[in-house]
Amino acid sequence: MKKTLVFCLSLCALAAFTSCGSSESAYKKAYEKAKAQEAAQQSEEPQTTAPVVTPLEQKSSTETTVVDNVDNAVVRQENYSVVSGPVVKNFGVVVGSFSLRANAEGVQNTLRNAGYNPSIVFNQERNLYRVVAASYDSKADAVNSRNTLRAKYADAWLLFKK
Repeated sequence: MKKTLVFCLSLCALAAFTSCGSSESAYKKAYEKAKAQEAAQQSEEPQTTAPVVTPLEQKSSTETTVVDNVDNAVVRQENYSVVSGPVVKNFGVVVGSFSLRANAEGVQNTLRNAGYNPSIVFNQERNLYRVVAASYDSKADAVNSRNTLRAKYADAWLLFKK
């Protein structure tokens, strides 16, 4: 009886291994057929990707609208007092901020030599001396001055008193 059982188990194991191999080869054949069809399809249709180009609109110079962003210019509001120089009007153009007054005075002298009439203001909340190169009543004039000063003072910004 043991010999019969061993024989049956061996026969079952052989059948299992044989069926796995035949289904594996069937899958392999199907895979190879699909790859061949894909390759044939690619060779029939050459893939070319043309760049998408948007045509330019032609406008004469009289149709071009110039937009200034004066209204969008960022203005910081701070409470400050004038330490040196003329009274600061509504909008000041700040070119430097210093914790030491002597450093602020050095920039003030440089601006005076360049033809400006700068002021030094002190922000007590931040304990900083701000060098205001110029000040204006209108925001538009202050923005234009800030843009000019950014050639030498890249971080120039606008100040408005709280």
